[in-house]
Amino acid sequence: QIFYQHNAEAPNLEQAFHRMAQMEPNLDHDVSWFLLPSYWAKMVVALISFLCFANSYDGDFVFDDSEAIINNKDLRAETPLGDLWYHDFWGSKLSSNTSHKSYRPLTVLTFRINYLFAGGFYPVGFHVINIILHCTISVLMVDVFSILLGGLQFSNKGRRLNLAPKSSLLAALLFAVHPVHTECVAGIVGRADLLCALFFLLSFLGYCKAFRENKEGHTFSVFWVLVSVVLGAIAMLCKEQGITILGLNAVFDALVINKINLLEFIRKLLYKDKALENAGLLRKGLLFRITLLMCGGAGILYIRWRIMGTGPPAFTEVDNPASFADSLFVRAINYNYYYSLNAWLLLCPWWLCFDWSMGCIPLIKSVSDWRIIALAALWFCLIGLICQALCSEDSHKRRILTLGLGFLIIPFLPASNLFFRVGFVVAERVIYLPSIGYCILFTYGFSLLSKQAKKKKILAVAVLGILLINVMRCALRSSQWRSEEQLFRSALSVCPLNAKVHYNVGKNLADKGNQSAAIKYYREAVRLNPKYVHAMNNLGNILKERNELHEAEELLSLAVQIQPDFAAAWMNLGIVQNSLRRFEEAEQSYWTAIKHRKKYPDCYYNLGRLYADLNRHIDALNAWRNATVLKPEHSLAWNNMIILLDNTGNLAQAEAVGREALELIPNDHSLMFSLANVLGKSQKYKESEALFLKAIKANPNAASYHGNLAVLYHRWGNLDLAKKHYEVSLKLDPMAPGTKENYNLLRRKLEQLQKKGG
Repeated sequence: QIFYQHNAEAPNLEQAFHRMAQMEPNLDHDVSWFLLPSYWAKMVVALISFLCFANSYDGDFVFDDSEAIINNKDLRAETPLGDLWYHDFWGSKLSSNTSHKSYRPLTVLTFRINYLFAGGFYPVGFHVINIILHCTISVLMVDVFSILLGGLQFSNKGRRLNLAPKSSLLAALLFAVHPVHTECVAGIVGRADLLCALFFLLSFLGYCKAFRENKEGHTFSVFWVLVSVVLGAIAMLCKEQGITILGLNAVFDALVINKINLLEFIRKLLYKDKALENAGLLRKGLLFRITLLMCGGAGILYIRWRIMGTGPPAFTEVDNPASFADSLFVRAINYNYYYSLNAWLLLCPWWLCFDWSMGCIPLIKSVSDWRIIALAALWFCLIGLICQALCSEDSHKRRILTLGLGFLIIPFLPASNLFFRVGFVVAERVIYLPSIGYCILFTYGFSLLSKQAKKKKILAVAVLGILLINVMRCALRSSQWRSEEQLFRSALSVCPLNAKVHYNVGKNLADKGNQSAAIKYYREAVRLNPKYVHAMNNLGNILKERNELHEAEELLSLAVQIQPDFAAAWMNLGIVQNSLRRFEEAEQSYWTAIKHRKKYPDCYYNLGRLYADLNRHIDALNAWRNATVLKPEHSLAWNNMIILLDNTGNLAQAEAVGREALELIPNDHSLMFSLANVLGKSQKYKESEALFLKAIKANPNAASYHGNLAVLYHRWGNLDLAKKHYEVSLKLDPMAPGTKENYNLLRRKLEQLQKKGG
């Protein structure tokens, strides 16, 4: 290890540096709470944090999990590991205009490991890791809070002392059971916040380790300061907030290690007081350590900037309406209102929602809006706390309040809209780290009340009641995160004006086949947000399937008018126009979709169907071939090529395409069926029979499979087997076209054979 040697002229600096003042008041003196040995305290915290979220272990992939995990190609083994460093959290290239610039490669790496170990997308493993991470973080909080609330002091053997065992246990329990953490723990995507918090805390504890006195008598270790910087970098590679730990380490150094009175320091700095030179601050290495932290942070940000590029993330007005407001006043008022809502979620986490955008929180546009009261209350409390943190004569109070405010505010800064636009209004996940500051302030407030209260046990019971209510709230909220249906419906009462909530409820119902109910929610989503193009697109799709083509066309036309580069809506508009037999318009819509999304296999597939309807067979085959080039597993495109070539008498080419398709998708029974038909017509009966039987084994209830195999046996002269499969086909589908006629022909033939035999 490398150590920094202080100026030997500073008398007794080592002793002063490593010990808290003996006369300093201890927070635990006033806290009426349980006193447990460190090991048991951590066991209790781990157990309770596990109980809060245990029922989420077998939940589904919900909400953003689909995009970040199921549809993220970075999780699959065929994607090179190196690509993770150039892709965003959702698997898009960072250089893409559509990238959200959320750079979290280490989090994605853990998802990939989960996927590989599980052998596929099985959510249990993902959920279990999240629960374990939260339990680990909660246990670490016991040590972190013991330092923040009790100070940093080591024994003669270099072991860190816990000077606030009761307070640190209470604060850690408050953190472990806070319901606002449910999104991070029960939602798999929340792992970014959990991993970030883990390395955030390890960085802080590593920084504290730098001040353990060593055998040579040196006062701090450069090695551990550098380790802290590296851990901060790892935290940032899990989620952007991680970089803020470097600033908090600097604040901790100034307040706890150097015991700086900020107000006095600022006054002396402004007036160039010579006493500042004699304060011993620089000789204690504060400037050197802060320089290390600043250089480390600047280096990390520079490397991140070089990888990500300079382009800002792409967000829309519905994601964060206030950031698109023309008036600076409206932006400032609403940003502050959002801060007050985040503060309220920490104080009273009862109304929780998976998404707070799209009209959930209407903009404040006038000072006459009653919600201004929330801003006033927030700043009244903050200013009061800041004044106490700066001006109190009690150094112990100054230190705890400043650290509490620091941990509350600094980790929240990346989500504050102050430095760059963010893609949300309020997000419960981003207050996972700031809740550390809340727990510090709550515990300190509890100690002040305990000091004044005559019946301290009643106060302790009240706090215990809060903890129990939070445990029950966590369990309830975790159960809501187990499935999309429960999650989305739980939001209807919290954010009834949120168009995205109604959209997601509708989509969930549509996926389950309940189209009538889905239409109702999609219509409400469009009513709440008349520019909600995704709701229009999905509603148009359902109406198209219900043959309500004219309304579907109106909705899809409006969607592409609002968002001209919406490729999916252009394709769906083409499908509707094709159904209305307006073929030229349909072709134009398809090509417009392809212009906006060049790699669009489904659109090429639908374009091929249009050309097939127009008997433009060469164009149809080319379109389907493009679909299979872009998406080799596009079974429908392969099937249509085989069927078209079969119907036009190109059996050799149809056979070649069928064999090529089965090499790529060997277990697709529909391809086996199509190729078997071609081989039967080419009189390759044995191979055709084998494919038919394989297809039937994969899908035994397909009437057409049995019917066509019966036709093969009929042609082949194996009449008994033909009769058997005709009967199975008719049993499965009595109205199967052609099967009944073929069966009757076979029966007459069998009767004739019996007569001849007789």
